[in-house]
Amino acid sequence: MQAAEIYRRASADFGARVHLAEGRWDAATPCPEWDVRALVNHLVNEERWTPELLGGATIADVGDRFDGDLLGADPVATFDEAAATALAAVEAVDPEQVVHLSFGDRPAREYLTQLAADHLVHAWDLARAMGEDEKLDPDAVDALLAWFGPTQKLYREIDVIGPETPVAADASAQDRLLAMFGRTP
Repeated sequence: MQAAEIYRRASADFGARVHLAEGRWDAATPCPEWDVRALVNHLVNEERWTPELLGGATIADVGDRFDGDLLGADPVATFDEAAATALAAVEAVDPEQVVHLSFGDRPAREYLTQLAADHLVHAWDLARAMGEDEKLDPDAVDALLAWFGPTQKLYREIDVIGPETPVAADASAQDRLLAMFGRTP
């Protein structure tokens, strides 16, 4: 599966949960520092960065322009607009184009896969926070599991995920992926 398709599926999973958040913005998530609103704001922040970085900007070029509360009075509409803009940029980019990330230059396909992983894992976080269905897109899970196995060491080195949590030997692909990202399925 191509990186843009993984991203599209993961973004759709996250977006479906955002549409269930009304009245639950202050619910605690598995991310100790974020409630539902802060978690959605985090993804809107990423979606604002996506067109910029895919367009050739550097981290320094973007600076702090997307810091703070991006959700405003209508978080769902804000999310929908940011998600659509990011998806358009994702679908238009050459997957081999260089993207300037905080830890070095990488092909766009790598950046898109990272974004997809963040969307998919946080879709589970939202579902868990709100007591909703936690099942994620199985094809996106499989693609991200294959990618993240050899990639997780880098994520730990740059301190963007916590330690892997233990799961049973016969755990599902989804549970194994979540555990790699430090979640307790």
